[in-house]
Amino acid sequence: MIYFVINPRVKERGKVLGVIARKMHEAGEEFEFMMGESKEETQRIVSKLTSGEGETTVVAVGGDGTVNDVLSGMVAPERVIFGIVPVGTGNDFCAAAKIPEDPEKAMDIILGSRPKATDYIECANGMRSMNIAGVGIDVDILMRCYRMKRGGAKGKYFRGLLASLLKYRGQSVEVCADGKIYTMNALIVGLCNGTRFGGGIRFCPPAVIDDGKLDLMLVEIPKRRKIPFALLRLMRGKIMDLNIVKHILCERARIVQVEGKAVQLDGELAEMRVLDAHVVSGALRMYRG
Repeated sequence: MIYFVINPRVKERGKVLGVIARKMHEAGEEFEFMMGESKEETQRIVSKLTSGEGETTVVAVGGDGTVNDVLSGMVAPERVIFGIVPVGTGNDFCAAAKIPEDPEKAMDIILGSRPKATDYIECANGMRSMNIAGVGIDVDILMRCYRMKRGGAKGKYFRGLLASLLKYRGQSVEVCADGKIYTMNALIVGLCNGTRFGGGIRFCPPAVIDDGKLDLMLVEIPKRRKIPFALLRLMRGKIMDLNIVKHILCERARIVQVEGKAVQLDGELAEMRVLDAHVVSGALRMYRG
C-alpha cells in the first residue's frame, strides 16, 4: 500500500491525481489518497499512518511545504519509505534529490526504483527540515509575504524580496558549529541539506543529501550599497564567490539570534530564537534520482 498525502491547493489537482491513479493501476499497486486542509492536519494524518511497528510508504504530493509537513509528521522516519510528486510552487528539494517536476516521471521513479538512504535535519525541539533551515533575510522576506493579502506565491516572494532589499539591516547571530564559534551581522545563515531555496535560488550548490553532513552557509551583510550586488549573486547561484561567505561542513550547528524570533524550515516560518539542529544521516529511505 502506498499512501499519497496531498496538498489540496496544488494547481490542476484533478489532473495530477489522475496521472497518479493511472500509473498505480497500471503497476497493479494498491494506494490511497489522503488530504490535510492544514499543516497540523497533514502532520496528524502522517503520524497516524506511521505510528505502527511496520514499514510505511508515504508520498508527498505538493511542494516543499508539503514535504516538510509529511517529514515532520513521521513518528519514526527510519521505518518510512518516502516519495515526492513535486507539484508545488518551489519544489526546491527535488532539485537536489533529482526528482523531475513532471508527475509522470516522478511516478516512474517511485514505481521503478529502489529507495535510497537520505539525510534530513532535526532540530533540538523536534522540528525537522528536509531542505534548508536558516535565519536572516530569507525569514524577513517570508514574514513580509505572510502579511500580504493578494497575489500568488511567486509574486509575493518577489515583492517581499524588493521590500527586504530596501529595509533589511542584518541579523546579529552567534553560531557554534562542531565546537567552533562565529559571530557576525548576517545577511543570511543557512543549514543546508539541499542546494536551493526560494523557488530556484541556488544557495549552496555543493550540498549533498546523503553525505551525513550539513553545509553551513554563513553570509555576512555587506556595506549597504553592496547588498543589491550580493543578492544578485545569490539569485544567480554565485553567492559562494564572495568573500563575505563562509562554507562549513559540520554535523551539528547552533544559531543564536540576538533579536530575531523566527527561523525558516523549508520555506515555512517557525517561532524560534535559537536554531539548534543536527543531521540525521541516511535514516530516511527515499525514492529519488
